[in-house]
Amino acid sequence: MSVLIGILITFLVVILVLYLINMLPLDGRAKQIARAIVIILGIVSLLKYLAVF
Repeated sequence: MSVLIGILITFLVVILVLYLINMLPLDGRAKQIARAIVIILGIVSLLKYLAVF
């Protein structure tokens, strides 16, 4: 059950950070880079919860 909660919290944090990045007054290229970094970190974190790493 704690794995499921960890995955849910990670997913919600990634969604919140992506929303906040969209609210920042950055140019399009910087937003794309920031989104890619957040998504990659989120995927790595989810894989950690699933015991892949």
